[in-house]
Amino acid sequence: MTITTLERQELVTEALKNALTYADYRLLVAKHAEAFTSTGHTQTEALSNYTVLNDRRMKRWDKTLKFTQEQEEALKAYTKPVNWLVLTESWCGDAPAAVAVMHKMAQLQPAINFNLVLRDDHPQLMDAFLTNGGKAIPKLIVQDPENNAVVTSWGSRSKAAQQLVTDFKAENEAITPEFINTLQKWYNDNKGQAIVEELLEILKAFNLETQN
Repeated sequence: MTITTLERQELVTEALKNALTYADYRLLVAKHAEAFTSTGHTQTEALSNYTVLNDRRMKRWDKTLKFTQEQEEALKAYTKPVNWLVLTESWCGDAPAAVAVMHKMAQLQPAINFNLVLRDDHPQLMDAFLTNGGKAIPKLIVQDPENNAVVTSWGSRSKAAQQLVTDFKAENEAITPEFINTLQKWYNDNKGQAIVEELLEILKAFNLETQN
């Protein structure tokens, strides 16, 4: 069933009413990690393991993530209020770096209202923002709070990270644990810079659009 622009807009607006702050989300993931469970409607040992790993990863990202002076100046130059709503789950390996970057950007620029919701608790919203037909997360939805219009979306990975996945899939039948480790190493080596640059471009485009 085709979802209309107005329906997408209403789904985002409704989800924002009960969305989690980053602090709330961090506490939620930590509780699941301690209990060896995960968010989401499916519970497996593997998902619990990933939740434990992601709890550690988020702690590390929160402590080590740094922006360049140029990036901070670009953020300060941004002026337009905007809602950032992210669909995610505690077990998602691509989420720690992305949500840490988004949180840091929102800390540096109060015009960004950053919140998160769980994918499995919002199936209609997820279906409205599929990636190549799949429920890929994290998925960032960018909304104009002045008229509730959905401006754009981003995710589940930066273009550079997605290219690594695409290239691997082209030569292999399925994603392997070894490749997942390789991708995590890439995230660590990149230090979140690919995500920062893409999100800054989204902010810049939105700022210019609303000024015209």
